[in-house]
Amino acid sequence: MKRPEGLPTDVNSAVLDAKGLRAMAHPVRVRLVGLLRKYGPSTATRLAERLGVNSGTASYHLRQLGDAGFVEEDTERGNARERWWRSVHQMTELNDPELADREPEATLAYLQSVSAAYTLRVQQTLNELQTMPPAWRDTFDLSDWALRLTPEEAATLREELRAVIARYRRDTPEAATSAPQGAERVGLVTHLLPELDSPATPDVRPDPEAVTAAETS
Repeated sequence: MKRPEGLPTDVNSAVLDAKGLRAMAHPVRVRLVGLLRKYGPSTATRLAERLGVNSGTASYHLRQLGDAGFVEEDTERGNARERWWRSVHQMTELNDPELADREPEATLAYLQSVSAAYTLRVQQTLNELQTMPPAWRDTFDLSDWALRLTPEEAATLREELRAVIARYRRDTPEAATSAPQGAERVGLVTHLLPELDSPATPDVRPDPEAVTAAETS
């Protein structure tokens, strides 16, 4: 998904082409990449346990992701009995204006997989909410606002939100070692969802960047 405007330019990012989009158009692969980015290198067995699938399934999807360049074998950790994998990038961008038109089925499958991963993340937080320390429990928020905007206003709102997010510390290995005491990983998921009263005319096409969001993890 697309890197928010204002984020550091050295963020290691994978820009989806048709091959990469088709490779990522599967919910297990989206979650595998997300786990490797969030928690670091791991094995198919450990990843399978987190996902609730068998290790053969995880291994198969890791190999497919490896062929597409999203993950690679971590040879420093692996051995003859156990292969370790790591993510090649920390972010995924879908920013080709024509890609959604050329690959509509893969685009839909990819975005649905990302949406499912976001929904699961919310549910996991809800399951843990009552056992969280009060200070963190009080930061939790689920909100929605009904707005009536033009496409230009909606695009401006999206960029303004990204600019606010860019002011805060990203979750990177470097940030984890230098962050102030008490800092923990926080997942911020944004949705800007057009709800059109009538279908768009044939010559009106949505902004391709509007279909993309933040990092998958």
